[in-house]
Amino acid sequence: MTANRFEHLIMNDLNTEKDEIGTLLFRLDEKKVSGIPFFTDCAWVWPKPGEIVMEANAHSHEFDEIVTVFGTNPEDPRDLGGEVEYWLEDEKYILTQSSIIFVPKGTRHCPMIFRNLQRPIFHFIVGSAGQYAT
Repeated sequence: MTANRFEHLIMNDLNTEKDEIGTLLFRLDEKKVSGIPFFTDCAWVWPKPGEIVMEANAHSHEFDEIVTVFGTNPEDPRDLGGEVEYWLEDEKYILTQSSIIFVPKGTRHCPMIFRNLQRPIFHFIVGSAGQYAT
């Protein structure tokens, strides 16, 4: 039987291994799909005592990026269930609601620090490049 033409574009190789931050569920980039013009990482950030530093150092990219954090409270999807410190240039933001952040190319961003997590946070990034690079 012949494989479907688009079968390689449907990925379900979900990672379930936890690390010190959470679980990187999926990574889609040009290593998985040749010629793809963007990348994405999708992850759970699991509650634990203390801070979780997702990215410690400010940096910028030569591509636009979208950074997201979504709470998992089914009664109030806006409730982040913790707080995220996120920097854009020299401005600090404390996020306590589910949020999408657009980071234009060349904009210095981070650190990104998760605190006081009461429940898991779903986090993903999308960039307009074939793979992530700082």
